[in-house]
Amino acid sequence: MNSDFENGIVILGAGNVATHLSIALKKAGFLIKCVYSKTIPAAKTLALKVDSHYTNEINQIPVEADLYIIAVKDEIIEEIIKHIKLKYGVIVHTAGSISIDVFKGRFKNYGVFYPLQTFSISRNIDFSNIPICIESSNKVLENKLSNLANSLSNSVHLINSKERKWLHLSAVFASNFANHMYSQASEILSQSGVSFDLLKPLITETAQKAIDNDPIKAQTGPAIRNDQNVINKHLEMLKNNPEFEKIYRILSDSIFTLNQKKENK
Repeated sequence: MNSDFENGIVILGAGNVATHLSIALKKAGFLIKCVYSKTIPAAKTLALKVDSHYTNEINQIPVEADLYIIAVKDEIIEEIIKHIKLKYGVIVHTAGSISIDVFKGRFKNYGVFYPLQTFSISRNIDFSNIPICIESSNKVLENKLSNLANSLSNSVHLINSKERKWLHLSAVFASNFANHMYSQASEILSQSGVSFDLLKPLITETAQKAIDNDPIKAQTGPAIRNDQNVINKHLEMLKNNPEFEKIYRILSDSIFTLNQKKENK
């Protein structure tokens, strides 16, 4: 185990990110000293998984831990920062879109520990493949956080706040928006009585092509061919669902426009 944080780690949060990160840290040999959540059931559930104390009172959090990880909704981070008291430890957050400057003026040693992945408590994830993006207030802490990240993952990167915001934005497109398209596809099929399972090999191959190649080069379908015959048929099928029809038009236009830019380079 890395000795930089041998006096223990406090986890602030008990949701998806907090749960997966806590479990990964525990497996790597780190002591989870305390879990904080606004609700006792959530704090207790996570604490039992990592052999930790728990509390829903921020003033009951131990002040002598070496590391405090804030893994909560973005809008709660500043509120926690206002009330938490540290004796000498390091404090970091795990948010993709929040600047490191949120800590400035309140703490000496602070940073960001951002695991770039979609997390759900019900799913097991291999942390060794997850990119962990590090930012810190000083070089000494940067080395400590990098060592910590390297104990969990084979993919550790120094990413500043501006770069991380762009990374988070792109992740929303690649993950959240893509998953919403799956949800819409499932909804369309449910209306026709066809099983969503038939699309799963297609989803797998599409994702793998994006991994293996430039996603722009991997694009297929009627929009990139500008096949108006097929596009108009699809739009006609969606005429009773204006929201889906609108999205279909916007995405088809975007696919065609992006392809034209690529060809004109």
